[in-house]
Amino acid sequence: MSFKGHAIRCVQRRSLLETLAKELPNGTIRFSSKVVSIDESENHFKRLHLADGAILKTKVLIGCDGVNSVVAKWLGLQNPVFSGRSAIRGNAHFKGGHGFEPKYRQFVGKGVRSGFLPCDDENVYWFFTWTPATKEEEMEDNPLKLKQLVTSKLKDTSDEMKSVIEKTLLDDIISSPLRYRKPWELLWGNISKGNVCVAGDALHPMTPDIGQGGCSALEDGVVLARCLGEALLKPVVEDEEYERIEMGLKKYGQERKWRSFDLITTAFMVGFIQQHDGKVMSYLRDKFMLRFLSGLLLRKAGFDCGKL
Repeated sequence: MSFKGHAIRCVQRRSLLETLAKELPNGTIRFSSKVVSIDESENHFKRLHLADGAILKTKVLIGCDGVNSVVAKWLGLQNPVFSGRSAIRGNAHFKGGHGFEPKYRQFVGKGVRSGFLPCDDENVYWFFTWTPATKEEEMEDNPLKLKQLVTSKLKDTSDEMKSVIEKTLLDDIISSPLRYRKPWELLWGNISKGNVCVAGDALHPMTPDIGQGGCSALEDGVVLARCLGEALLKPVVEDEEYERIEMGLKKYGQERKWRSFDLITTAFMVGFIQQHDGKVMSYLRDKFMLRFLSGLLLRKAGFDCGKL
């Protein structure tokens, strides 16, 4: 799909993380370091207590710790809420090539939404979202039952979609409830406080219906680096530096607040419309709204967050 020069590309998260990590000196990133609590230290530093017992002191704390963010809670933001829908996602590997065109395919109807998109010549990403019954919620940690559920729900879908699901190994299937932050909370809540802020899913968890979760986290990174760079590249005077950091994070929060509000709201509404099973809504969606919704997905992706 393309829209005014913009196009959709599918990148595996692992490939993206490895590419970004290689740009940093060895030892910069400490993986598997879960934050348990945060407290104040001297000279405005923050002290992080990790699950393995380690303690870190930091001049600036940027919470990128996901939907269940400890940093977001420290800032006073409420926990994300359940949307009422869940998603099953998978990666199918076709050794020797899958033969699909580089197109995004999506199927809606009967209260479910599914689709797939090639990542490269051999790997295909797919998804399935639905409103789970109580018993189905208990399947989250059982890939075999998840695969059986998707297969049973998509009996009437295309042969291509069926072949992608069939080709997926059980280890490459995950399921999760879809949660989002109430968008109005970003308007009066604390995105930053002093030398602490949040980014990515810790800031704007959203449903995946416009494919902008990871993309908007990259936008956060560019804006945050720009705002912090302006604060930290000047000559160091201790008290002034803290004030500059605080102002830089406030500027970042102001820049990202409305963009985050827009993405969370749009994603929720697109998901609601596409997955709604009512006769009137289904008729309007299928006859008049599909092209608009596709264009909306691409317009939201075509965002200029400025230069680094």
